[in-house]
Amino acid sequence: MDSQEQWLQQKERVLAWVRFGFAVAAILVIQLNPERGARFPLLSRVSLLSFFFYSALIAFIVARATSSARAKLSRLAVLTTCLDLLWVSVIVYSTGPSPTPFFVYYFFPIVTASFRYGIRGGLLAAVVGLSVYAVIRFSPLADEVMPVDIYIIRSIYLLVLAYIFGLLSEFESKQSQKLVALYKTAADAAANEERRRIARELHDRLLQSLATLSLRLEACRRNLGAAATETASELLSMEEMTAHSIADIRRFLSGKEPCPLEPGTLIESLKEDMKFLRDGLGIHVILENEPEELNLPVEAERELYYVVREGLMNIARHSHASKAAVWLRATAQQIRGSVEDDGVGFEAERRTTTDTLGLRSMEERINKLGGNLEVHTATGKGTRLTFAIPLPS
Repeated sequence: MDSQEQWLQQKERVLAWVRFGFAVAAILVIQLNPERGARFPLLSRVSLLSFFFYSALIAFIVARATSSARAKLSRLAVLTTCLDLLWVSVIVYSTGPSPTPFFVYYFFPIVTASFRYGIRGGLLAAVVGLSVYAVIRFSPLADEVMPVDIYIIRSIYLLVLAYIFGLLSEFESKQSQKLVALYKTAADAAANEERRRIARELHDRLLQSLATLSLRLEACRRNLGAAATETASELLSMEEMTAHSIADIRRFLSGKEPCPLEPGTLIESLKEDMKFLRDGLGIHVILENEPEELNLPVEAERELYYVVREGLMNIARHSHASKAAVWLRATAQQIRGSVEDDGVGFEAERRTTTDTLGLRSMEERINKLGGNLEVHTATGKGTRLTFAIPLPS
């Protein structure tokens, strides 16, 4: 059951208990002043008691209703509006002439109709109630004909009441629809953000590891004729990487945040990744950082690692480069850096139309830290990624 259905059901429960309260009050009024039912004693007693049991039954039905009974509650609402008008009219007719205190009971079916059906429903209920009331007070069977001015004033009361409550109901309904639409929009945005987060985590952690394994397997295949110890060392390294990837998958599926990068190990981790590019793929890679010991916040260090690692993996997979360089420079206010190669590059316009998940992920990580990422490339002229990230003071 959504929040709107819960509110509608709660409103029906409140109306049911208010009806029951009106029924109890009517019986108490007759008990305190028996002359009110002296005109038609039997009809008065029957109408009051039947209204009491009818109100109790409706309160019981609404209290026990479930979310699957919404259609039944809608039909029950139409029926109870008609029955409320009927019972109030009978009570008004049987409990005395024009000064009867039970005229105010017409307020209840009019207010309920306004809450349920808006201005039109409230006005329709008021017109029907006033028509029946006119028959009661102006018919030849009436003991005392009501003055027309009193009837007009009471009619204005009921019509204004129906309009005001109908207006409030329609306003509440529109606001509720807006809130539901906003909630759905927020839910969709949250779902899309979660999908992007999962895609980013899979890409930056698992897919990068698998891509590295693929490249290392290719390097092992090319070096089958090399020393057995070198090949065995490389296979052992791939085995460890596979074990780490399996552990990452298990942590991810259990809802835990994988943290493969230990704080303070950014440079060491990048050097390990670059070692493979140098030894396994023959790419001449250099790393320059200033100062030599980078003291970065944990989140900035983690996001920066995945950004640079993605840049290195793109060089290994796509650039056909022979040289690559990573440059990092930190100050008290920010850290700036770049990843560049002398590979084949690509057309800058193609990135805007066919943006890859890797570049999007890099931008999202840099933007999350309040920084910006720029891509400088051209066909045959290599690629250079530059970024700047502000550091907390």
